[in-house]
Amino acid sequence: MNEKRAFCENCRDEVSYIINQKPMEGTIKGKKYTYIGKEARCKQCGSEIYIDSVNDHNLKSLYDEYRSKNDIISLEHIRELPKKYSIGKRPLSLILGWGELTFTRYYDGYLPTAQYSDILKRIYNDPYYYLEMLERNKYKLQTTAAYKKSKAAVEAIIKGESAHGSLMDTVIEYLLSECGDVTPLALQKALYYIQGFYYAFFGKYLFKEDCEAWVQGPVYREVYKRYSDYRFDPIQSYSSNEDIDLGSSERAILDSIIKNICCYSGKVLENFTHAETPWLITRGELPNNVPSSSIIEKELIGKYFVEVKNKYNMINPEDIEAYTKDMFKRL
Repeated sequence: MNEKRAFCENCRDEVSYIINQKPMEGTIKGKKYTYIGKEARCKQCGSEIYIDSVNDHNLKSLYDEYRSKNDIISLEHIRELPKKYSIGKRPLSLILGWGELTFTRYYDGYLPTAQYSDILKRIYNDPYYYLEMLERNKYKLQTTAAYKKSKAAVEAIIKGESAHGSLMDTVIEYLLSECGDVTPLALQKALYYIQGFYYAFFGKYLFKEDCEAWVQGPVYREVYKRYSDYRFDPIQSYSSNEDIDLGSSERAILDSIIKNICCYSGKVLENFTHAETPWLITRGELPNNVPSSSIIEKELIGKYFVEVKNKYNMINPEDIEAYTKDMFKRL
């Protein structure tokens, strides 16, 4: 393979060069950000050489760091949206109630505001919300074909999620059948702790669904929608334990959660999660009473509960009791 070559100002000639990685610093909106960038250096004299692709990489890395630190949707996720929902960039912008070229600018790399970023993240993570926006603003599209194509795409996604996302439903059935007094708030926290402790003990995530860092702690949006009518009342059970198909490892975690987590009220569990790093890190500097739909990354949840398991020397799921008792004493 031929070596890449470029013009070296010092050597005054076309030369071969090497690319190194190093920490770099850049400024966006008056604030400095540190990131890992690249530099090209001449193999003959060691001088730095300007390479378009290296400069583009560094600019993207700087912007990616800004996005990460300010909870702005990634460029990769923005560029997935038109394909995911079978919609053009301009029609998508109209569906969202924006100017025709607004989404195109974000697609090309411009940084969205926090408000617009939250909307983009929500439609990326929540096809039901996208479908709602599509139905609400379909009259803005120039053709019914564009609407029908996008509607078919999002309905296929929703149907696929329903077909493959039944494990959480099964877990909810088990919880409701075994617990006599579970409010929607308590259910949300139980699901979060099941996800965390299952990973800590068995090294994999039980649910594919993501939870969000709401004011009330971690919340699974679709579960919230399903049981929102109950408000502060216990959710009625509709299954018996014998009808529910779960493995031994799943039942071990669930039984311990029922015994050691579900014994506390939803409000107490909310306060537990407010003191835990997955919720705190995801919220960042956001005040506790300000709404957010930011996803709590599964990796954050897994890492935290592995650390909890190690700190409390947990051998089996029954040992969760030590952690919850300690958390309750701190309230």
